[in-house]
Amino acid sequence: MYTPPAYDTADPELQLQLMKEWSFATLFSQTDGMPTATHLPILAGRGGKHGKGVLRTHMARANPQWKAFEAGARALVVFAGPQAYVPVNWYEDDQTFPTWNYGAVHATGTVTLEHDPGVLRVLLQDTIATFDTPPEGPWRMENVDPAKTNRLLRGIVGLRIELESVEAKLKFNQDKSATDRAQVAARLMDNPATAAAGAFMQRLDRQTEPAD
Repeated sequence: MYTPPAYDTADPELQLQLMKEWSFATLFSQTDGMPTATHLPILAGRGGKHGKGVLRTHMARANPQWKAFEAGARALVVFAGPQAYVPVNWYEDDQTFPTWNYGAVHATGTVTLEHDPGVLRVLLQDTIATFDTPPEGPWRMENVDPAKTNRLLRGIVGLRIELESVEAKLKFNQDKSATDRAQVAARLMDNPATAAAGAFMQRLDRQTEPAD
């Protein structure tokens, strides 16, 4: 991913946090020379053989993409963060051009496929525990008819991705003055469609404020 130094984020803890926050990601691979993508919920964690982290997810067994990983294809997972168009009229100096603010994390690695029902059951339990918190009502996976659960487990494939590299790009007007950034963030916060991008700008500015 092309990333100018001003937008590069090499902090592994921040990279991991962003993968957890932007957890509905896109898994890319090549199948017979053609690019393939699947949109999936991702569980991100520390560790792994390379110390770069581990991603876990699952897809439908009917999805042919997993067979590419069985054949040795490497994975690219793209986590997309908040984004918004920024017009020039929000800047003090109008001798410039509009831009697009956005955040993204690209993670690449090798894939181990999981077919064991016990492993898949734990993966589903972990996924539900991560995203269904607090639980929305009385439903619990363990209360589902075992025959239905087993049928579901037979219909999915688990993926464990050992990360080899992680890149994070946070392009949020770092090339502008503090006044411009504050103005842009405020205008973005005024619109529900772009409020997440404005809030993220404010968060970045708080993180980069010099210590007293």
